[in-house]
Amino acid sequence: MSDTPPDRLSSDERSPFHDAAALERGVGVRFNGVEKTNVEEYCVSEGWVRLPVGKTLDRRGNPMTLKVKGTVEVYFRDPPDASTDL
Repeated sequence: MSDTPPDRLSSDERSPFHDAAALERGVGVRFNGVEKTNVEEYCVSEGWVRLPVGKTLDRRGNPMTLKVKGTVEVYFRDPPDASTDL
């Protein structure tokens, strides 16, 4: 795995942008200079994040989200595993 996080990532397993390996490693998101821990999905190139709106759920039981535009910076929280670099 490369040392840069994906340009677009979703925590929803049904999304085509879901990457379990990246999520397992831990991706940190800084939105407009503020660390966010509740991001459902992000896109760095388009400059937006999806954030849940309170505890509201949609009819399928998924959290309701709001798409917010701004500066998105992403990084891996954990260093790469040395055993996979062989």
